[in-house]
Amino acid sequence: MNTAATNGIVPEPIARQPWEMLIPLFALVGFGAAVLYSAGGGAMTPFAASHLLRFTIFMVMAIVIAMLPRDLVKLLTYPAYIVVVLMLFGVELVGFVGGGSQRWLNLGFMVLQPSELMKPTAVITLALFYSTLPVGMTNTWRALLIPGGLVALPMALVLTQPDLGTALAIGFGGAMVMLLAGLPMRWFVGGAAAGMVIAPLAFFYGLKEYQQRRVMTMFDPEADPLGAGYHITQSKIAIGSGGIFGKGFNEGSQSHLNYLPEPHTDFVFATMAEEWGFIGGLFVLAAFAIILRWGWKVAQQSEDRFASLLAGGMVVTIFFYAAVNLMMVMGMAPVVGIPLPWMSHGGSSMLTNMICIGVLMMVNRWNQNAPRRGLAS
Repeated sequence: MNTAATNGIVPEPIARQPWEMLIPLFALVGFGAAVLYSAGGGAMTPFAASHLLRFTIFMVMAIVIAMLPRDLVKLLTYPAYIVVVLMLFGVELVGFVGGGSQRWLNLGFMVLQPSELMKPTAVITLALFYSTLPVGMTNTWRALLIPGGLVALPMALVLTQPDLGTALAIGFGGAMVMLLAGLPMRWFVGGAAAGMVIAPLAFFYGLKEYQQRRVMTMFDPEADPLGAGYHITQSKIAIGSGGIFGKGFNEGSQSHLNYLPEPHTDFVFATMAEEWGFIGGLFVLAAFAIILRWGWKVAQQSEDRFASLLAGGMVVTIFFYAAVNLMMVMGMAPVVGIPLPWMSHGGSSMLTNMICIGVLMMVNRWNQNAPRRGLAS
C-alpha cells in the first residue's frame, strides 16, 4: 500500500490507481489536443475540444471496466464476440458509407465502427479459450483451428468493407495471443512462409486497385508525388522540416496550408513533428514506451493464464496501432488508415484504445487483490 495513503495524505482509492501509466497517458492526450488545436487553425473546434471530450467519456468507461470482476468478464466474453460479429454482418446489410467504404453503423446517437470493437473483443475471446484449454493441448490442431476460425471470420467481414488496416490489426492481435499462449513456434514459421507465398496472389487478386497503389507507393513515393505518393511525400516533408525543435506551436505550414492530407487523423504525428520537431517525437515515443512497459508488467504479474493472456493481448493491440501509424507516416508501411492512439482525432480509435486501457487497469486491480506468487502458467 502507498505510504502516503497510510498517512492519510492521499485517499487510498486514489493512491491505488496506476499513476505510472495514467500520467504519461494524460500527457499524451493533452499534447494531442495541442496538436489538434493547431491542426484546426488555432481553435479548439472542431478537433481539440471533441478529442478531450471523447477521452473524458471513455476514461469514465475505462474506470467502469476496471471494476469488473473476473467471473463476469468470462461470462460475457463469448456473447460479446457474437454480438460484435452480428454487428459486422449488420454493416454489410445496412452500414453507413463514408469515404468510399462501408464501415459504420448509424445508431442514432452515434456512428459506430464495429470493426474497431472487434480488436479487443478478439483478444478477450482467444484469451478465454486458451485459459480453458489444457496446456498440454497447445501443440494440437484444436489449439489452432478453433481460435483461427474465431479470428478469420471477423477478418473476412472487415476485408469486405474494405478495411485492410483493421483486418490486419485483428489478425495481429489474435496471432500474438496464440504466441503468448505457447503454440509451437514452427506453426508461426510455417505461417510466415505460407504468407510469403500467398502475398503476391493476395496483392494481385485480393486487394483493390487503390490498395495496390498504396503498397507500391511505400517503395517509391516519389514516382507519383502528386498522385498515389502524395500523402507519404508531404508527410516526410512535414517531419523533416521540423528539425530538432520544430517550427513552433501553431506555425506548421504543411498542415495550415493544406499540403498535408488528414493532418488531424492519420498524419497527426507529421503535424506534430513539423511544429515540435525531433524533441516532440521523442516525447511521444517515450510516453508510448512507458504505457506499454506498464501494460507488459501487468501481464507478467497476472495471477492466472486468462489474465496474463488478456493483458498481453491488449498491450500488443495498442502497440500495433502506434507502430503501424508511425511507420506509415514515415513511409515505412503502406497508408492503411490506422490512427495514432490518443493523439489522432477519431471516436472509434479512442474507444478501442480506452477499452484496452480499461482492461489493463482491470487486470492490474485483479493483481492487487490477489498477489501472485509466480508467472502465470
